[in-house]
Amino acid sequence: MSRTLPATQLRAQVASIIEGTGSSPAEARQVAENLVLANLSGHDSHGIGMVPRYVDAAAEGGLQPNSGVRVQLDTGNLLTLDGQRGYGQIVGVQAMQMGIERAKAHGSCIMTLGNAHHLGRIGHFAEMATAQGLVSMHFVNVLSRPVVAPWGGGDGRFGTNPCCIGIPLAGAEPFLLDFATSRVAQGKMRVAYNKGETVAPGHLIDEHGAPTDNPGVVVVPQSNGLFGALMTFGEHKGYGMAVACELLGGALTGGGTWHRPADSARTVLNGMLTVLIDPAKLGTQASFEAEANAFVDWLRQSPPGAGFDQVQIAGEPERKARVARERDGIWVDDATWAEIVAAGAKVGVSIPAD
Repeated sequence: MSRTLPATQLRAQVASIIEGTGSSPAEARQVAENLVLANLSGHDSHGIGMVPRYVDAAAEGGLQPNSGVRVQLDTGNLLTLDGQRGYGQIVGVQAMQMGIERAKAHGSCIMTLGNAHHLGRIGHFAEMATAQGLVSMHFVNVLSRPVVAPWGGGDGRFGTNPCCIGIPLAGAEPFLLDFATSRVAQGKMRVAYNKGETVAPGHLIDEHGAPTDNPGVVVVPQSNGLFGALMTFGEHKGYGMAVACELLGGALTGGGTWHRPADSARTVLNGMLTVLIDPAKLGTQASFEAEANAFVDWLRQSPPGAGFDQVQIAGEPERKARVARERDGIWVDDATWAEIVAAGAKVGVSIPAD
């Protein structure tokens, strides 16, 4: 049956499983904290439900515990980094720390990170930047079984390829836009499938290219062994953004793009192009702060539309979810919990099934 568990318990249990893949205790704790933070933020698709896949990826050798970033180029405001297939929650943070330091020193930094294992919720990296007063832009590709169809296509050809933009707001919480270029994240389909739910029309096509509301078509092989695919958001516009993320996050970073038949590997590799800007060094700090806050205030003055209580900006729903879920606990469906228990057993870690 489903359960609601405190974040502290989940952090400890997930860390024990991650440590079972070969990670040091410190690395395991950092990965666990990041995954649970995604759940707390309302993004279960990027949370503890990823643990079974990480366990399998480590067993395959596609995920390398205790790996750090390798510097390939460092000119001050240009960084080229290789994640060496380390946990994305580790190498992504290392890369951002380096990029933030250089942006603060030089006013900007363009950073590429290739060959990182699943980076998780990209908004986490934008939060790191905005906390230091920096604007950040992130373009990410996904090297794994292709689950998103091109506009006008009938099968999966690329990944969910997220884009993220973080903008600090003086005296307020930041604007934090973080979205998959597919209609929904692949992980949300896994969550829906595990909960036995269907999804709204327009999100999916089945293995024959026909519309469907069954999330299972992108989670498990269908009767003919094939998978369906997610659709991009915004029709051709989202498709264009997805291609841009593939080219910038994959080709430009050196991490590579997807252009081969699908396989059954559990490894998920990401490439990420990050642009960091320090408004204080740009010379527009005062006008930036005044104009940004004036515009956000203008938005909030709009009367609520039907079905809404108020106008929000990107990042607010996640912050509200954190408060509620930290207080009330994190709900986990039965299928996801069973998968986590089984993943623990694979690495010799016993997690209570009930």
